[in-house]
Amino acid sequence: GVVADRFARRGLVQLGQLVVAVACIALAAMTNAGEARPFHLFAVATVIAAAAAFANPARAALLPSLVSRDQFPRAVTWASTAQALAFATGPALAGLVLASRSIAVAYAGAACLLAGSIVTLVFLQVVPVAANAKRAALSWPAVFEGLRFVARQKVVLGAMSLDLFAVILGGSGALLPVFANDVLHVGARGYGALSAALEVGAVAMSVLLIALPPIRRAGPALLSAVACYGVATIVFGASTAYPVSLVAYGLAGAADQVSVVLRQTLVQLNTPDELRGRVSSVSSIFIGASNQLGAVEAGFVAAATTAPFAVVSGGIGVLIVVVIVALAIPELRRYVIAH
Repeated sequence: GVVADRFARRGLVQLGQLVVAVACIALAAMTNAGEARPFHLFAVATVIAAAAAFANPARAALLPSLVSRDQFPRAVTWASTAQALAFATGPALAGLVLASRSIAVAYAGAACLLAGSIVTLVFLQVVPVAANAKRAALSWPAVFEGLRFVARQKVVLGAMSLDLFAVILGGSGALLPVFANDVLHVGARGYGALSAALEVGAVAMSVLLIALPPIRRAGPALLSAVACYGVATIVFGASTAYPVSLVAYGLAGAADQVSVVLRQTLVQLNTPDELRGRVSSVSSIFIGASNQLGAVEAGFVAAATTAPFAVVSGGIGVLIVVVIVALAIPELRRYVIAH
């Protein structure tokens, strides 16, 4: 985050993607030669994760400098839609390549897509940074400056906390195989559709958000979206009918997409440009930690009780978190994006 606030963000994004592209080329070469070993895969995964740690905050902080403040909520919606489409179509495209070609070709294809992204970023019209703009120092005090800002800004802290605890408590992705096999009895095909339902719901909601006017009462809408996510999670966990589970999981994806758009909007609009890299990196930690801890929490509770109980209790926990955040942070409850 400090690096993203110190150096040109577009260049950091390009550099991060270049590292990942080179890693994909290395994987393609090793796989094609039959030399890929688990050690190589773990090493490359570590390099890719490190590159993402630098590129992701720079990418998030770059978006507000591309459009005006009035246009920013719409820009976030478009960016989130593109991301949701990528999450939905990327695995499917990879599966087709794996089935028709080979793993090495899939890695090479990923490298080509990354190269195309690097080239298109060259033509991005970025607002130049003012000569007297404050740049972060490469120091620990600069790191803690970002953390202190998040702690002071109640709207930012509330938006991040909602996402953190909602995903930790309400995340059910790790238990989908259990539901497909033991609860819904739909097997591998049913599991595939079930796992895709979340992204399909997210894409559908993204399209709807593009068609509708930007949400101005962002605080209340964020709380409502997370509450809907909790309710959909409860319905999914309690259902034993496959169609109901499919719809509920899709609605959870739709509610989560609203939350993603509003959280990014609130965080970026309430953060000065000189701190956006550091605040975005804090948000990335919240998101990354919540995904992993959510899988662990769901697994432990399901092992101690049952998978349906783990998901239903998690959904109830999400609703409790919404009530606590709404009462503890009235600034978020009343937050409206000014015209």
